[in-house]
Amino acid sequence: MPFSSLGLSEPLLSTLVSQKHIKPTPIQEQAIPAVLANKDVLGIAKTGSGKTASYVLPILTKLQTKRSSKNRHITALVMVPTRELAVQVNEVFRGFLNKLPQRVKTQAVFGGVSINPQMMAMQGVDVLVATPGRLLDLVNSKAVHLSDIHTLVLDEADKMLNMGFADEMNQIFALLPKKRQNLLFSATLNQDVEAINQILLHQPVVIQIAQEEGKDEIDLIEQRAYFISEEKKGPLLRYLITEQKMKQVLVFTSSAKRADAVANKLAKNGIDAKAIHSKKSMEYRTGALNSFKIGHLRVLVTTDLLSRGIDVQHLPYVVNYELPRSPKDYIHRIGRTGRSESTGVAISLVTPSEEHHFSVIEKKMDRPVTRVDASDIDLHGF
Repeated sequence: MPFSSLGLSEPLLSTLVSQKHIKPTPIQEQAIPAVLANKDVLGIAKTGSGKTASYVLPILTKLQTKRSSKNRHITALVMVPTRELAVQVNEVFRGFLNKLPQRVKTQAVFGGVSINPQMMAMQGVDVLVATPGRLLDLVNSKAVHLSDIHTLVLDEADKMLNMGFADEMNQIFALLPKKRQNLLFSATLNQDVEAINQILLHQPVVIQIAQEEGKDEIDLIEQRAYFISEEKKGPLLRYLITEQKMKQVLVFTSSAKRADAVANKLAKNGIDAKAIHSKKSMEYRTGALNSFKIGHLRVLVTTDLLSRGIDVQHLPYVVNYELPRSPKDYIHRIGRTGRSESTGVAISLVTPSEEHHFSVIEKKMDRPVTRVDASDIDLHGF
């Protein structure tokens, strides 16, 4: 089914062609017509499946005829869990604005930076992409009004709930008009997401892209587990990057402190690397991520907290310097590579104390992982 059969406006179809988007993904094929029909939608699909465009495109189509006439009264609100995802979603919106006959202004707002520029930027905004805390700050400052919202989107709803935003989200829901369209998108359908569905959505169109599809995509990823002692993890990482001439390597750690330590050690050993996490400034994080995306930065070290805002097309390598807590997080991490039908490599460094946990992850994933005993690798000089 082509995009032209989904009911999108001609300018958007033209932009899709220029961006070489040939056909919609499964989530887009089902969600776009439902959103255009003003239905509530519950969309469950893995990260990288095209969820963002599945609501961006129909929202922009509808905004050509239906929008608020009052300044600082936004028409569409997209709530996201992290600054990085806010920036990323806003970039998707802006990528489709050039050919629209009616001007549409979008804006991303988030904490960790001065609120004053964001308050001034709210002039004439139609679509606001926001983290919950900063949105409430703007509402309390009367910089934005929520009474004219036609469409509410919760993107990565599972992550927002896991990060403890439930109270802020409930405060925001209370400020919204009762008559509105609600769109809830998530990578997983857990009990918390189902609870929001029951409260927020009215007779929703439920779209759940089968998990088996995600498992098939894991087959594009070559997985390796190197079993090594804790003190040799650093040298082994440097050895692998150097000997295998790895470029664009995304490394996951369990904490901001460890991310800094790993990145600093790589840099001291002549490997261009930077760490991004919640304790870094937004300017630094944006600069490092952009540098990594275009291939100027060889290694980016991060934590799970920021992982959903990192979207790099054709990323070749993911490294688990430390294992995540759950098998779902493991699949989410390695799923950053092997996307858009491209192959990728996922490497895990496993210490003796992590061996049982890794076996659990492997069993839950239902995919074999190539195991390598790294104790015999000569790491002298690394």
